[in-house]
Amino acid sequence: MNKGDSIKVIPLGGLGEIGKNITAIEYKDEIMVIDCGISFPEEDMYGVDLVIPDITYLVNNADKVKGIFLTHGHEDHIGSLPYFLKQLNIPVYGTKLTLGIVGIKLKEHNLLSVSELNVVNPGDTVELENIKVEFIRNTHSIADSCAIAIHTPAGIILHTGDFKIDYTPIDGLVMDLKRISDLGKEGVLLLMADSTNVERKGHTISEKVIGDTLTRIFSKAEGRVIVATFASNIHRMQQIVNASIKYGRKIAFSGRGMENISQVAMELGYLHIPEGYLTTVDKIHNYPNEQITIITTGSQGESMSALARIAFSTHRMIRVEPKDLIIISASPIPGNRKFISRVINQLFKKGADVIYEALEEVHVSGHAYQEELKLIHTLVRPKYFMPVHGEYKHLIHHSALAQKLGMEEKDIYTLESGQVLEVSEEEAKITGNVPTGAILVDGLGVGDVGNIVLRDRKHLAQDGILTVVVTIEKETYSLIAGPDIITRGFIYVKESEELIYQAKSIVRRELERNLDNRITDWYLLKSGMKREIEKFLYEKTKRRPIILPIIMEI
Repeated sequence: MNKGDSIKVIPLGGLGEIGKNITAIEYKDEIMVIDCGISFPEEDMYGVDLVIPDITYLVNNADKVKGIFLTHGHEDHIGSLPYFLKQLNIPVYGTKLTLGIVGIKLKEHNLLSVSELNVVNPGDTVELENIKVEFIRNTHSIADSCAIAIHTPAGIILHTGDFKIDYTPIDGLVMDLKRISDLGKEGVLLLMADSTNVERKGHTISEKVIGDTLTRIFSKAEGRVIVATFASNIHRMQQIVNASIKYGRKIAFSGRGMENISQVAMELGYLHIPEGYLTTVDKIHNYPNEQITIITTGSQGESMSALARIAFSTHRMIRVEPKDLIIISASPIPGNRKFISRVINQLFKKGADVIYEALEEVHVSGHAYQEELKLIHTLVRPKYFMPVHGEYKHLIHHSALAQKLGMEEKDIYTLESGQVLEVSEEEAKITGNVPTGAILVDGLGVGDVGNIVLRDRKHLAQDGILTVVVTIEKETYSLIAGPDIITRGFIYVKESEELIYQAKSIVRRELERNLDNRITDWYLLKSGMKREIEKFLYEKTKRRPIILPIIMEI
């Protein structure tokens, strides 16, 4: 360890929020990046599809950025990679399944042929000039998940990634606690650990428990079994497949994400379906219902997902039928509970039987509870600690947990995204801020929807829009047509003819007054029309629609 050397830790997302995880580690003239995720839009982000991190700092230091290292293949850790690589085309490192899922994304963005993807195995180390990046196997709700140890001359940083400690994982590949313990003995300068489930006491349930529950449920099913889960949860998928095979059911996948990821998982050897058991949604009618399992997307109640379309009878091939059993094998992401409830209610109305987390153990978390976090802290015994991955309350609770285990408060750093933590053997301190924030993706537009556009969309959603069209004769500046009024989302014109008539009269009067006074500046004419009609409408309706005045000149 070089005395006096320091490492900069720069979280660009993932702190004080769920998702959008990305962290830069900078040592001298090298930067390595851990993960590059998305988050999903808040309710007031009207029309926004995705939220990605602001990587201005990395773009401004492009010559230093040597690679991006992925802990696992979940959207909140890899989802913004296509947008990242369009700005910074650097090598990407990850395990086989992680890069298999990344490949699907890059193909959709026509980036697969130009991006350098480097497959690593747990236990491998990637050597940069001054930094060595070690991948350490952990267990999570997706296969091939890793913690990352960053070895620098100034010390070791251990980033747990998302993890739980599952002693009986489906693939038999347990978390490499020995290597984590060895690093602890060697001396870890900074521990960065997942905080998502820090509020939960005890220990997470093993994924294997779900297999037992599913087998029991399948044994009683009389019709089709439709299971909604996360497309990336290959272990869950395997257990659904195993239960299906035990009771002689064919398996079909529904939903684009589910179809793509299951195909990659089978090709790479992570998902095993014996020959003769796999079918497609368009062929399920060839078999009796009691011989069919459908694995689908939509566990979060997403409006365009396969499960929602089944519930609301808009799916092209699948309709709810008598004796259908539907299992929602996931827990709601914060903010999604009401969407899931809506889908569940609709499925019950259609006559299906629905099983979800409140009724049976059909889902377990992939994030460590308190006892697992305690074990990691005890094995690592870091000099400094920085809680990551979680809302601010989670970071505070994780800080308190570390203090209960004997760490001093002065050695724990609860940061916000964009703050820079500089760490050396002698001290750790927050030394500044870098640009950070949320970039909104709407369709093909990246970053072109900002606060002003969102404010207008919110305004339109709440009070609607009213367009006033008038035609003015160019030579005499006299009003020759209009005003005509068109409304959307404000009032229904046919039922409010008197109000619209009065509004037209007010606009005409204001416009003629200005034209009589030889005011011909369009900005002034529009401002006057807008001001008068806004005042009138608020007096009459207590609403403030967006007013859009249009003047045509002939």
